[in-house]
Amino acid sequence: MPVGPVDASVVPRFAGPPTFARLPRLDEVDRADVAVLGLPFDAGVSYRPGARFGPAHVRAASKLLRPFHPPLGVSPFAAQQVADAGDLSINPFSIDEAIRTVEQAADRLRADGTTLLALGGDHTVALPLLRSVARTHGPVGVVHFDAHLDTWDTYFGADITHGTPFRNAAREGLLDPRRCLHVGIRGPLYGEHDLADDEVLGFQVIETDVFQTDGVPAVVERMRDRLGTGPVYVSVDIDVLDPAHAPGTGTPEAGGLTSRELLHCLRGLVGVDVVGADVVEVSPAYDHAEITGIAAAHVAYELLSVLAANRKG
Repeated sequence: MPVGPVDASVVPRFAGPPTFARLPRLDEVDRADVAVLGLPFDAGVSYRPGARFGPAHVRAASKLLRPFHPPLGVSPFAAQQVADAGDLSINPFSIDEAIRTVEQAADRLRADGTTLLALGGDHTVALPLLRSVARTHGPVGVVHFDAHLDTWDTYFGADITHGTPFRNAAREGLLDPRRCLHVGIRGPLYGEHDLADDEVLGFQVIETDVFQTDGVPAVVERMRDRLGTGPVYVSVDIDVLDPAHAPGTGTPEAGGLTSRELLHCLRGLVGVDVVGADVVEVSPAYDHAEITGIAAAHVAYELLSVLAANRKG
């Protein structure tokens, strides 16, 4: 029987352990089906810093979460053992060393079949997480929720940053180019070639405008058609949400998704072979009333619920 979160009828939500959703720590359970790992790293950002404080902020907001998910009809903490693996100690001065640290930790935590849900941190961390997942599953499909493509080449001569993880992953053969897509892309680009370069890497794009013109069900259908069968990695940059729904992020863009639209899209992943996920780019210094932290905590909860529904089904 999985060990679940602290009972809110016994210990009020503003108290209890500081773990995600007040779940047990990884060292308090025999093994975990899913481990929540904090990656406090933001040396790869190109604009606002602060995402190194994201994991703690998301954990604090997650105290509000409850154990039953009505739309999916699952109890994500009862259907599987979820545990908090704490924060990884990451070098804030060396991106190369930080990437190695994340990759090695992911390999170690996943060695017994545990699925990893990472809390960033900036989007740079997606690259080592994908390296680890691909080592087990081979090239994976990716659904990437973001305002930005994150398939640029370099920033200021640096080829590993929060704007380059998916170009590097594609170059390294970590991705299945037939099953990758971005969802929520919007805003200005550096040039027309950005989209052309992105397509060469194997990504399809569902722009934010499609939510307005076609609606969420059509987006989910396109998403599922593209992902097909086989292992899928889910990467959620919180700036996919409009700044009204997620002001606490490093590179906000107007015209984004609502929290409701994002959560509905994630529910559309039930039945998809999700083998890993991250929620990144929460920068608490720019947050107000925990708006971004609460949104990110619910995104993580949605992903855990999808994993539970898939396990149940």
